[in-house]
Amino acid sequence: MSGIVDSLYELKYNPFEYGTHIASFYTTIDESENNLLLAALVIPLCSHPIFGKKISGAVFGDKKQSSIWSIFDDRTKLYDLQERVDEFQKLTEQCIQYCLINDWLSVNEKKLSIRSCDGSYSGFASQKTSEKLGLLFSGHSVAEIYAFLGVKPR
Repeated sequence: MSGIVDSLYELKYNPFEYGTHIASFYTTIDESENNLLLAALVIPLCSHPIFGKKISGAVFGDKKQSSIWSIFDDRTKLYDLQERVDEFQKLTEQCIQYCLINDWLSVNEKKLSIRSCDGSYSGFASQKTSEKLGLLFSGHSVAEIYAFLGVKPR
C-alpha cells in the first residue's frame, strides 16, 4: 500500500511540475546576494493549502499593495512550515537542476544568487502564485524573510 502512496506523491510532486514554480519565482524577485536560499520556500509556501490561496490573491498596484505582513498575518498557521521546507528540500534541488538544464535560470556562484535567463519566459508556463511570492519577497533580505517566517535554512 505504501508503494501506491509513494507513487501518487511522486506524480503530484515532481520537478517537471514544480520547476516552473521555481523559474516563475525568480523572474519576479530582485537578484540579491544569497537569494538561492529562498528557493527552499517556494514549493512549501505555494503548495500550502492556506497560504497558497492567500499568495495567489495578493494585489500589487498603485492604490493597494500586499506585503508579507498582510499575507502571513496569522503566523500560527505557519506551524508546519519548517517541516514542509525540510520535506521539499530534495524536490527543490531537483527543480533547480531542471531549470538550469532548460536554461530558464542561471547561478552566480560568487553571490550565491539565482536569476532568470534572458528570453526564458517562453520556455515555461508561468505560475502566478510563485510570481506573486517573488513580488512579496522583493525588497527584503534573505535573513529577514527567514526570521519573519520562523524557519531555518538547512
